[in-house]
Amino acid sequence: MTVDFSMYQLIMDASLIVQLVMLILVIASVLSWVAIVVKARSLKAAQRAGDDFEERFWSGADLSHLYEGVRRKSEMSGMEHVFSSGFKEFLRARQHGMAPGEPAYRAMRVAIARETDEMERYLQFLATVGSTSPYIGLFGTVWGIMHAFLGLSGVQQATLAMVAPGIAEALIATALGLFAAIPAVIAYNRFAGDVDRIATRMENFSDEFVALLNRQSQPRSSESVAEATV
Repeated sequence: MTVDFSMYQLIMDASLIVQLVMLILVIASVLSWVAIVVKARSLKAAQRAGDDFEERFWSGADLSHLYEGVRRKSEMSGMEHVFSSGFKEFLRARQHGMAPGEPAYRAMRVAIARETDEMERYLQFLATVGSTSPYIGLFGTVWGIMHAFLGLSGVQQATLAMVAPGIAEALIATALGLFAAIPAVIAYNRFAGDVDRIATRMENFSDEFVALLNRQSQPRSSESVAEATV
C-alpha cells in the first residue's frame, strides 16, 4: 500500500475540522506578519522623529517659533504632539494669569497617554495570536488523531500504515500553530519594550519641559513668551 505523504495531499485528505483549523492558523499568521511589518515601521519612524525633534528642541531654538512650526504640520510625531499640547496649555494659562506649569504638565500627560495608545495598536492582536495559536493547533491535532483512530473501528487488523496519514495530517496543525505563534510572541515582546522606552522618553521630556517652562515664567513673567529660548 503506497501512501502519498506530500504536504498538499495530507492537507487535502484531512478532515473538515482540521482543514478549518489550518485555515484559521494560516490567516492568523498572515495577519500577524502584516501587523509586525506595519508596527516595526511605525515604531522606527517614531524613534527617528523623536531624535529629530529633541535635537531641534535642545539646540536653543525659540520655543514660540518651534511651536508655530510644529502646529502648522498636518501630522505631528509623538514628541511633537507632547510639546505642542504642553506649550499650547502654557500659553493659555499665561493669558489667564495662571501658573503655567501644572496645566502644561497635565496636557502633556494626556498627549502621552494618547500616543502610547496609538503605539500599542496591534500589540494585543499579536499577543492573542501568540498565546492562542498553539492551542488551536493542538485542537486540530487531537481532532485529527481521534478521527484517524475512529477510522480503525471497523478494521479487524490495524497497522501503522493505516493511521500514519491521519496522524501526519493532524500534526501539521500543531506545526502551523507554532509557526503562527512564535513570530507573534517574539514581535510582541520586542514591540512592547520599544513602546515602553518611547513612552518613558516622552515622560522624561515632559518633566524637563515643565521645569524649563517654570524657570522661564518665574523670573520673566512680564516678558513675552516669544523670548523664551532653551
